[in-house]
Amino acid sequence: MPFEFKRLSLKDIQLIIPKTFGDERGFFLESYKKSDFCNNGITEDFLQDNHSKSVKGVLRGLHYQLPPKAQAKIIKCIKGKIFDVAVDIRKNSPSFLKWTGEVLSEENKHMLYIPQGFAHGFVVLSDCAEIIYKTSDEYSKELERGIIWNDRDINIDWNIDFIPQLSERDKINPCIKDVKDLP
Repeated sequence: MPFEFKRLSLKDIQLIIPKTFGDERGFFLESYKKSDFCNNGITEDFLQDNHSKSVKGVLRGLHYQLPPKAQAKIIKCIKGKIFDVAVDIRKNSPSFLKWTGEVLSEENKHMLYIPQGFAHGFVVLSDCAEIIYKTSDEYSKELERGIIWNDRDINIDWNIDFIPQLSERDKINPCIKDVKDLP
């Protein structure tokens, strides 16, 4: 099998480790194969691919979309290194407000599967990072939402020793206790 799927502390999140074939010429790996993903419980049809580039210290998130445009995501860092985070924001979930995070990098080639109902964010740890990610629905400005990155009720350990650079939108994201429209 070209992938290893590992369930993380939040059982709905999976770390995907692709099998890499490399030699002095470079490497080859499969980054997505629907049948293998479906056999491991990742059954969404992915409708949109995104590519993001950020410099060191940039933190993007925590973002999510509401139904009917809620998005599952498969995140992969193709250049540099990021710390990628998923937060369970499903009100009726036993892991509500719990989070998990993984280092994704061009070296380890790991991917993170995040289902619908989770907020997502990442911080750039290298001089520059590029990520590509698949989403199970298209972007919707009207249904896009965010939660402040340093919410005390979620208490994410970003493991950084700097004040991150945020977009204007991410600077004013509400705390989870002030969000009225969770999935």
